[in-house]
Amino acid sequence: MLTAFARAFRTPDLRKKLLFTLGIVVLFRFGQHIPVPGVSFQNVQECVDQAAAGGNSGLFGLVNMFSGGALLQLTIFALGIMPYITASIILQLLVVVIPRLEALKKEGQSGQAKITQYTRYLTMALAVLQATGLVATARSGSLFPNCTVAGEIIPSDSIFTTLLMVIVLTSATALIMWMGELITDRGIGNGMSMLMFTSIAAGFPSALWQIKLSGSLADGWIEFGVVVACGLAMVGLVVFVELAQRRIPVQYAKRMIGRRSYGGTSTYIPLKVNQAGVIPVIFASSLLYIPQLLVQFAGTDAGGWSTWVQRYFTGGDHPYYIITYFLLIVFFAFFYVAITFNPEDVAENMKKYGGFIPGIRAGRPTVEYLSYVLNRITWPGSLYLGLIALVPTVALVMFNAQQDFPFGGTSILIIVGVGLETVRQIESQLHQRNYEGFLR
Repeated sequence: MLTAFARAFRTPDLRKKLLFTLGIVVLFRFGQHIPVPGVSFQNVQECVDQAAAGGNSGLFGLVNMFSGGALLQLTIFALGIMPYITASIILQLLVVVIPRLEALKKEGQSGQAKITQYTRYLTMALAVLQATGLVATARSGSLFPNCTVAGEIIPSDSIFTTLLMVIVLTSATALIMWMGELITDRGIGNGMSMLMFTSIAAGFPSALWQIKLSGSLADGWIEFGVVVACGLAMVGLVVFVELAQRRIPVQYAKRMIGRRSYGGTSTYIPLKVNQAGVIPVIFASSLLYIPQLLVQFAGTDAGGWSTWVQRYFTGGDHPYYIITYFLLIVFFAFFYVAITFNPEDVAENMKKYGGFIPGIRAGRPTVEYLSYVLNRITWPGSLYLGLIALVPTVALVMFNAQQDFPFGGTSILIIVGVGLETVRQIESQLHQRNYEGFLR
């Protein structure tokens, strides 16, 4: 990987793309430290320090991780790219449900551009809702439940201040979306993935150092070394599984068109073991946050169900929570694979171009075979996702770590996935510019 980056910097046009991407990332990190107008910076820092000392970032740990810590700091980039991620997931689900969107997807590049435009509109609508909710939560003191000055984070109660904060947060979300699209067009890799990678990686040094400070063996260095070793082992496991795939061979028959022969080639359909990526973990985490959020807004007078939720689904280390989390991840893995990979469409396209799987008849038998293989490889992929996602819970019990444990399942999956994809794109562009044939 380091060799690929060194060769890329020696290529002038690739060097420009890498420096452009680095410049956008630096601007993105700079914006994550600019406070929103109307926020008391000193009170926010005091509440953040108390939350860090208590090892609990509240209900907003997942969003805070995706924003690089900007959410709890109440900076202009507090929402991060979560509105865009949510809008993208919603559009992916609606493509299966709404025939009009499905027809747009099949139109090729023009249809995809239209879906991207709908995603932008939905992102802005979600940004307005999330910004309003964040301002209301911070003003009520629920953003830091155990902080003594939580109710004084936003000193002014005027409507002008509220509107200004919502407009700034929404505009910053639009700016982040524009920066991500600039990286995609003029830089290296997928822009939104790169910004997500930057946000998550930015929290690693402080989280690792916090583990060292809270350790007791050899001034915390033993705990620090164990966590780093476990993190490297997890990275190796994730790389191995993310690159694993089941290759289904496909043979294309020869066809004579005029006096020329076409087809007769062999290829394969790559089915990844983790076909769903990190989406099931995000779905399961978001769904488990809903009961906690309802309890938080309902207050102490909600009744017995509030006490039951607080007892079993708030800490994150109770067996009920762990089992529910694991089962939800497995369910959403099968659900997301079912809506994103359609064996009937694949079989129809193969039949249209004269392709077939050796030993399998075209048509319905091909659909049944692809469904069978997909179900077989989704099982180990979903179990792997569930086990990786439970690492923060195990770390919480063993090391008394924070909720945003640095080598958590979601963060490792995103960082490794984005890193592999970026290196793959760099290597492909290097091959295009430095192609060596058989003769030198």
